[in-house]
Amino acid sequence: MTFNVDEHQAQPPGWLTIGDREFTDLVTGRTRRLLVLARYLTAHRPASLPLTRPLVADLLSQAAQVEELLDAYGARTNQRWSRLRSLTATTKLFASVGYEILHIRHSLPCYRLLPSGRDFAAATAQSLALTHATLARAAKWILTQALHLDLPPPGDPPNPLDYVESLPPGRLPCDRPVRRVKSTSETVTHLATAYLNLAAEGGLLDVVNRTDPADYALCFPEPVSEDSLRYLKAGFHRLQSLYDTHVSGTEIECLDPNLPILRGHISVTFHLLEIATYLVHYYERHLNVRTGDASLRRKPVITADALLEMLMSYSITYAGLYLDLGRRLCHAMLKHYAEVGTIEVSAPSYRGFHVRPATLVAKIVQHYGSEARMELDGQSYDASSPLDLFRANEKINARKRRWLVAEIGRLPLPGGDLSATQIRAAIMNTLFRLAEQGKLVIYQQPPQLSEEFSGEGILLEKVTAEIARLQATGQIDIRTDLGITFTGDKRVLCDLKLLAESGYGEDCFGNNITLPREIAYLRR
Repeated sequence: MTFNVDEHQAQPPGWLTIGDREFTDLVTGRTRRLLVLARYLTAHRPASLPLTRPLVADLLSQAAQVEELLDAYGARTNQRWSRLRSLTATTKLFASVGYEILHIRHSLPCYRLLPSGRDFAAATAQSLALTHATLARAAKWILTQALHLDLPPPGDPPNPLDYVESLPPGRLPCDRPVRRVKSTSETVTHLATAYLNLAAEGGLLDVVNRTDPADYALCFPEPVSEDSLRYLKAGFHRLQSLYDTHVSGTEIECLDPNLPILRGHISVTFHLLEIATYLVHYYERHLNVRTGDASLRRKPVITADALLEMLMSYSITYAGLYLDLGRRLCHAMLKHYAEVGTIEVSAPSYRGFHVRPATLVAKIVQHYGSEARMELDGQSYDASSPLDLFRANEKINARKRRWLVAEIGRLPLPGGDLSATQIRAAIMNTLFRLAEQGKLVIYQQPPQLSEEFSGEGILLEKVTAEIARLQATGQIDIRTDLGITFTGDKRVLCDLKLLAESGYGEDCFGNNITLPREIAYLRR
């Protein structure tokens, strides 16, 4: 079956069509200020016209108003007006990017960022220069498009003094009374823990370290997308609000010099993610060969390579860098305010501390950057090391075997001289009786017993030895209520208790199970 498809999009039902002359007159009044600013940008070289926040704010305001008008009348789907709409949207977006970069540049002295080993100020200046060049190119093409659309030429240029941003050094005195909080330790640890939980979701920011610049385009839409960056950015915005609500202006902010430093890392990461979100949005809408508008890609205001370089090498790279430095700072703060406690929980029911439970326990300890010890039968283990926890299986298995001997000894076993067949039957009968009582888990059906059994010796010893062999080969496991003790920071212990109550992430057959929301960071 063949359908005749009109090459043009259909007019939405119920919509009236506005005449081109009437619409041109409408746009003329709304674009007058934007065209003045466009000529102002193109008439000066970047060196003689630095971008300032007053200039960018005016450009952003005017572009937003024009874009809203054009969208309201469907300019995006109109052949005559779509190019102006695209250029206006580009101007709005890069004005927003410019404002964020200028905010970062002016706020750098206040952020008190930890040393990163890189020249962030120079990278910021380079990104600002690229943004300036992009805005100037968009402005030039807006003027060309305005001429093509028969819009009147711009009027008198603005007064350059209106856009000068002269900022004398210094800050106002901090003379407001500080607020008091009930518990310094509780407030700081709550903030630092919230930061670490959010940082655990920032794995996508490591993408630059794993990707060759020639392959940046392959990072979309996974792991980098507008949606994923918006989600992470919103988290840092919430964290910034958490700080401003519970820490800013309090006595603990004055007493702990690490807190303002942490606030700087939260803020700079948030603004870098804001920039990244804008750039990814532009890439996905305008430059991506799969999702962008083909008619707009033919003559882009900024090339895909230039935009991806700014996105990946500036905003995402430095967001990840300062996120990680903030994580290290939070580890140090939590150690300083740590409250040590002890909990007793059950050992993993499935094969003790094998790879999964040992790794999850270690990840909890590493997440908080603190120390925790596990104790079993007088032996102490480093809970942050999966390899050290593996050693506990020697103690666990030894205790299981001792318990097993006692349990088998309570069962009636046949006496007298037994044949190999009768010995095998006695072993299988013991296995199934213990399994019925919930004391054994049989993973392999039927269990593969040894090939030969000697008629000499005590039957109890033969049964015990064979069941121990089946356990060692992973065919069965012994269930016991084996208790272990963890000692360390109470926040670590709280999460370890949740993990233990959740079977260390697996059921009695070793299948993966869902972890509670509070420790969902372990799955990332």
